[in-house]
Amino acid sequence: MRLATFNLLHGRSLSDNAVHAERVAEAVADLDADVLGLQEVDRAQPRSGLLDLTAIAAEALGAPAHRFAAAVVGTPGETWQPWKSEADNANPLYGIALVSRWPVLRWQITQLPGVPVRSPVWVPEGKVLMLKDEPRIMIAAVVDAPNGPMTVANTHLSFVPGWNLRQLRHAVRALRTLPAPRILMGDLNMPAGPVRAFTGWRNLARRATYPSPAPKAQLDHILLDPRGAGSLGRVAQVRTPAVPVSDHRPLVVHLSS
Repeated sequence: MRLATFNLLHGRSLSDNAVHAERVAEAVADLDADVLGLQEVDRAQPRSGLLDLTAIAAEALGAPAHRFAAAVVGTPGETWQPWKSEADNANPLYGIALVSRWPVLRWQITQLPGVPVRSPVWVPEGKVLMLKDEPRIMIAAVVDAPNGPMTVANTHLSFVPGWNLRQLRHAVRALRTLPAPRILMGDLNMPAGPVRAFTGWRNLARRATYPSPAPKAQLDHILLDPRGAGSLGRVAQVRTPAVPVSDHRPLVVHLSS
């Protein structure tokens, strides 16, 4: 099986700051993933041409099962508020998504603890801005994989140190209520050391993913819960391909029996 996580940067290309459906589809198709976790995903946003990026990714992979989970109503960096109910879905949305070539037996969305204060963030202009962090969520699916049911989850944690660790612990506790084997992937906004220390989960790939032109840090991870890991197989290949969109590189892990 191939597992992949990819922070899309809402499909934007660094070469011209534009969003094109064809580029997103090309980037995702290259991953050839059986299950793909996406972060920084737009739906019906003017900045990304009103595209449904989750649907584009699912079509590119030939994946019949997919779900978008909104964290924010409005546009990050501009005017937004936390997503609250289905009534918000008529507005521009931003969040995370999970795409699967295998049938999904159960979906679960978990709200993660929010950061209660504004935090300093460096911006490209060399300034420091005090920003309110967006809500953080996790989407999990119990998939009917070839070797039997397993849980695969995706999240995008806070950039605020300490709070992202608290969110990670909350995510792990929530996943332990779902069937093993369990995989957690996503942009965790922290390096591999703290991830391992605070979860005890196995990192299936140690590879830099950010920034995309010349990666120096690993912010994106694919983790395996050692409890009930079963016979998922060994890691046969790890890839971080250069793709035409985003400031992150996707992380792809191929497991072979």
